[in-house]
Amino acid sequence: MARRGEKLIVAAAVLLLGIASAAAEERPDRVDSIRDVFARMRTCWKPPPASKAHPIDITVIVSFNRDGNILGHPRITYESAGASDNDRLQYRIAVMEALQRCTPMPFTETMAGASAGRPFAIQFRGRKSSPQETPQAKERRA
Repeated sequence: MARRGEKLIVAAAVLLLGIASAAAEERPDRVDSIRDVFARMRTCWKPPPASKAHPIDITVIVSFNRDGNILGHPRITYESAGASDNDRLQYRIAVMEALQRCTPMPFTETMAGASAGRPFAIQFRGRKSSPQETPQAKERRA
């Protein structure tokens, strides 16, 4: 009789571990923090090819509802100085396409409540910049 009870406990533990691992597998797909929102947007970002536009940086302010859909209208708040009208147009199209690819944002229940209606300023970069690439940031050695 004790043997049967042990088997039931082991079976229950295996079942619970299976459920827990399935939940953990779903978790990376879910957006559970502000950092996750930005990381997910980076995965959706595809800047226009260099043949269509010169690289620029652009920032958009966007809000989401609880379901992760865009709330209202996204608003461009920054574009690199000196960008041509064509560059701006191409990058604005790319930003809207990235927002379409990433929405609805798969918020966890907690994040859905915390982020609903709140504005996110999301920066999209047309070029990679690092301290080594900028002349002002070059290290001088004695």
